[in-house]
Amino acid sequence: MNILTGTQIKEADRFTMETEPIASLDLMERASGAVADWFKAHIGPNRPLLFLIGKGNNGGDGLAVARMLAEAGYACSMFSTFSPDEMTEECRANLHRLPDRVRPLLRHEALCPPKDALLVDALLGTGVRGGLKEPLASLIPAINRLPNEVVAIDLPSGMATEWGNDPARIVHATHTLALECPKLAMMLPEAGDCCGQLHVLPIGLAPAYPGWTDTPYSYTGQADVTPLLRGRRTFAHKGDYGHALLVCGSARMTGAAVLATGGALRSGCALVTAHVPRQGAVAMNVAFPSAMLSLDPADSFSTLPEELARYRAIGTGSGLGMADETVAAFGRLLQAASVPMVLDADALNILARHGEWLGRIPSGSILTPHPGELQRLIGNWNDEKEKIEKACALAARLRSVVVVKGAHTMVVMPDRRIRFNSTGNPGMAKGGSGDVLTGLLTGLLARGYDSEQAAVIGVYCHGLAGDAAARKHGEESMNSRDLVDELKIGRFWDANDANNANARKSSCP
Repeated sequence: MNILTGTQIKEADRFTMETEPIASLDLMERASGAVADWFKAHIGPNRPLLFLIGKGNNGGDGLAVARMLAEAGYACSMFSTFSPDEMTEECRANLHRLPDRVRPLLRHEALCPPKDALLVDALLGTGVRGGLKEPLASLIPAINRLPNEVVAIDLPSGMATEWGNDPARIVHATHTLALECPKLAMMLPEAGDCCGQLHVLPIGLAPAYPGWTDTPYSYTGQADVTPLLRGRRTFAHKGDYGHALLVCGSARMTGAAVLATGGALRSGCALVTAHVPRQGAVAMNVAFPSAMLSLDPADSFSTLPEELARYRAIGTGSGLGMADETVAAFGRLLQAASVPMVLDADALNILARHGEWLGRIPSGSILTPHPGELQRLIGNWNDEKEKIEKACALAARLRSVVVVKGAHTMVVMPDRRIRFNSTGNPGMAKGGSGDVLTGLLTGLLARGYDSEQAAVIGVYCHGLAGDAAARKHGEESMNSRDLVDELKIGRFWDANDANNANARKSSCP
């Protein structure tokens, strides 16, 4: 699913109206129908709904949804600070279509809804430019002070579609119903939290619109991952599916190596060898007897595994530490490696201190920094736009994939395309989650996927495992070992997983 800019979205609307053809008001009706259907599927009819209406076409969407839900038996009311004369033609037309049962709150009434009312944000759409003006500059902070849950239509009011967002001037939604595609700002930490739980609703914009292919940004869902997956031949043997090497762990962080090994064993590759300090052997054998061991005589990584040519991919960094002998051994490993690598955690920290070693990274590798590690690699950035530009430059320079871990993990390709991930949840923000991903990506490379395929599949399935763990244990109680237990690579996702990748239970109904 490609992500369009605000300008491209307007062009896609225009293109659809001209080529289908369809009138603007009828296209609005189609989009509003998709939103109304979401409410019918997720929100009980006994929940009172208060629609917050702006003067533009986003307000027109809100009015049309209010009409549709009122006709379906929902208790709907409407609040607006704008007169009909200030509204766009489409918004005004939908105002006149409202049935009498939709009770309007007068402009001079204070916005003080019942605590159980669900607010529907239809104040501003994708046309936000510059600073907010009154009355919205005062109204949006007032909405955020209310205890009510909020569902935003298309995007939270006040949010610009790309850059330069200030969360204090944006409606803080519980759910956001993005029409046709997500917006780039929803993927970024600058203001992405304002969206709450994200749902993408197709509204039938013309697939022939050229802008769909003229964007570097996309949003990965199940439909994007399934075609990449490989089957297994009936008469295949383990030699056909690759051997992964993990160089991980130290005396105090054996668990990181265990978790990475567990991730690799779930990848579908045939063989996994873990190179760990000798005292980690018992823990590894107990946790994952399927893995083979290469034992380092020191308390941390100090010697290279034998016969590096046996391995199809190498993953390193998890729990490695920064001991002098480890740094030196890591430098030798980079020089000796001739296969793609997955570099995480302390491997990235070592590279940040030894920038001259970046050129040793084999092309087609995968780097998996969290934001702090990324900053150490590429330097500070002033805003999200500069961060993305620097991450793209790093991927292009290394001819490798850079996976920037976060709420919508950002997979940066060497050709500067960026794929944001749709799965995962905040319960994954715990120690060890990244180690599982390191092992999984290493195993996928060993299995025979190229770095771009492995990154897309691995990040998506890693997040999907997190969603399964959250449903089973809760976001607070789940831990990184649960991710290993829930990992699945294959064409067998549950329909509920696919329908909503961020499958946390809604608190709205």
